[in-house]
Amino acid sequence: MVAGALVCAAYPLLPDGHLALTLVYNGLGLVAVAVIVTGIRRHRPTAALAWWTFAAGVLCFVAADTTYEVIGFFLAERPYPFWDDLVYFVAYPLLVAGLMTISRGRGRREPAGRIDAAIIAAGVGLVYWVFVIQPTLGDPSEPLFARLVTVGYPTCDVVMCVVVTRLVSRPGTRVTSLWLLTAGCALNFAVDVVWSLDDGAHAGHLNAGYMLAYVLWGAAALHPSMSRIGQTPGARPRFGRGRLVLLGGVTMTVPAVLFLQGASGEEINWSAIGVGAVVLFALVVIRLGGFVGQTQRQSAELEQLAMRDDLTGLANRRLFELRLRAAAESGAPQVCLLDLNGFKQVNDRHGHAVGDHLLIAVAARLGAELHGEGLLARMGGDEFALLLADATAAEGDVIVDRLAGALREPFAVDGHELLVGAAIGIADGTEPVEVLRRADVAMYAAKTTKARFRRYVVELDDRADEEARLGAEMRAALDAGQFTLVYQPIVSLPDGEIRYVESLVRWGRSSPAVFIPVAERNGLIVELGEWILRTACAQFVAWQAAYGEFAPERISVNVSARQLAEPGFVEVVADTLAGTGMAPGHLIVEVTETAVFGGGVAVRAVEELHELGVNIALDDFGTGHSSLGLLQTVPVDVLKVDKSFVDNLAMAGRHAVIATALIQVTDGLGLTAVAEGVETAEQARSLYELGYRLAQGYHFGRPVPEPAFNGIGVAAG
Repeated sequence: MVAGALVCAAYPLLPDGHLALTLVYNGLGLVAVAVIVTGIRRHRPTAALAWWTFAAGVLCFVAADTTYEVIGFFLAERPYPFWDDLVYFVAYPLLVAGLMTISRGRGRREPAGRIDAAIIAAGVGLVYWVFVIQPTLGDPSEPLFARLVTVGYPTCDVVMCVVVTRLVSRPGTRVTSLWLLTAGCALNFAVDVVWSLDDGAHAGHLNAGYMLAYVLWGAAALHPSMSRIGQTPGARPRFGRGRLVLLGGVTMTVPAVLFLQGASGEEINWSAIGVGAVVLFALVVIRLGGFVGQTQRQSAELEQLAMRDDLTGLANRRLFELRLRAAAESGAPQVCLLDLNGFKQVNDRHGHAVGDHLLIAVAARLGAELHGEGLLARMGGDEFALLLADATAAEGDVIVDRLAGALREPFAVDGHELLVGAAIGIADGTEPVEVLRRADVAMYAAKTTKARFRRYVVELDDRADEEARLGAEMRAALDAGQFTLVYQPIVSLPDGEIRYVESLVRWGRSSPAVFIPVAERNGLIVELGEWILRTACAQFVAWQAAYGEFAPERISVNVSARQLAEPGFVEVVADTLAGTGMAPGHLIVEVTETAVFGGGVAVRAVEELHELGVNIALDDFGTGHSSLGLLQTVPVDVLKVDKSFVDNLAMAGRHAVIATALIQVTDGLGLTAVAEGVETAEQARSLYELGYRLAQGYHFGRPVPEPAFNGIGVAAG
């Protein structure tokens, strides 16, 4: 481009009539064609045929220029029109076809862009007609054919003007190559306009403009971005400020022409101005109609998007609440809220993409089961809702029971068989906010009681209020230091000597079976669990200092699924050990099978704890989801055999068989087994005979603030 621009700048300085003018002018044109061909072969654009067509048009321009010079060399007087004009008129269609195809891209065609081009063509055409074409056609001194050829050039220029406008107004990324093409076409058009008005008086400077257009076209083909022109599929043209100014300026050509003709004293061409005004008015009306229609369509699309969940396509919370409000004005609609169980574990274990696909599958199955009954919505996350505007309570229960049954079947998602249940609550009422609250209370009750679904009754509010009250009291109790720890011995068999202790939390007369689940649901278990961990570790260190060899070897702390999922839990454990000076090997973290069954964050936390040196115990072993499978995925040191296998151990039957199998599994895997819930000497003796060497239960000692670490225990028999 730099070299070409320098040649163009030097061209007007060459002496008139010198052979160098012809050689430089036509030589630069041929070089431009060669550069365009080089660019096509190097970058291999998708629209290669369009570029070859454009190159052929440029070559015809160069050929016409050369023919013009040759005619002037051999003939003293150049005929007009002649063969060079024919070649020029061949060049224009090739250039126009090439440019239109290059800029078309792969996006969908927009009629609005064609109308904009027609408006521009009408405005420019009016100016050309009044000031160039009609005066030329009305000149009787020239033959008719010569006049037609003369007006053909500005007509082609008008078409080129429209094409240039479409080049930059089409949707898509405006890359460097596109701007260079546009600049070359605009320059060629501008020089043609000046040539028509100037009648070739400054041919040297104008020819330099044509040459610079060649340079810009060649540079456009050589630039790497030439293969990316028009590669934004589905994009729509924007009716922005620039387009508005352009179209508004074009519509002003009618009064501008009228003013110029009147000011110059010429006879006003009323017919041409009138036709131009009508055409422009009609095109602008069509364009505005299209713009209004597009705006209405986009408004409808936005409204649809605002009322629909973009993942599942179901109604969203906003649409659901609007329909609920309308239904409540004329009756007592049934509202069902559904929350998936185990969805977080799916996300943690398989990733959010699988989780999203699961939500889509759940939405599809629920929709298929409903058969168009009611309005199904996704309220957010893994929560769905169903609005039954005209159903009775009995009909609502039947539908909800059907939905619960549909969700019991596993989902095949991305190569995984996923089994998710749901907590479902249903309620009715005439107040939208209240009926949603009732359905939420019922859903919460279904989740806590593991029921198939729950219908709202007033008693559920009492339970919810009681739980809220209990949660507030627990918050105050934790701040006031009212929680305490007791410790239950874990003894060796058969001598009953204390080996470990398990730390258990107590709060006044409230049962842990009542307040621990509440703490897990309201999140207080995270803070309470950290307090238990730090207190237990500090107490263990104090016992070691006080009792020496009679102190317990290890202390176990129960950890909930909520704690394992908490970010930074492993760091809390590490900080506690460092702060108390306790070795990691002395700590046993007890987790339930349910807590780690879903994998994901919980299992990673357990793995990091084990890497830290902390021992891991599976509590209530044998009663969870997939006990033996967990032993392959979770790093375990201790298995605590559930009390249910110990209660009837002395009786022949399946309990004894399972207890025997479990001790064989632990021995085979090199793990430690602890039998829980031992209450009689007979149970202790039977466990010892089966191979158990550690046990825990009331027979050996109840949970107390300070066990008797004196080396004397309760023997197995």
